[in-house]
Amino acid sequence: MHAYPAAAVDTGTIRERIGQLEAEHHGLDSLIGKMADVPGINDLEIRRLKKRKLKVKDTIILLQLQLEPDGRSST
Repeated sequence: MHAYPAAAVDTGTIRERIGQLEAEHHGLDSLIGKMADVPGINDLEIRRLKKRKLKVKDTIILLQLQLEPDGRSST
């Protein structure tokens, strides 16, 4: 039996999720910037936020690859 992941992918849902993740990524970036300017902020918390931000970015990239797995446009 063959799987057809490209046919099963709901591009609208993926694009919506990418938008949500991009908003989260932007929010994390803003929060990290604000926290970095506050004296006495725990460096461990900032590192955790940066790690979360990287995971979000990785997830965005993986979802984008599902939309265009070979890196080429279908047009």
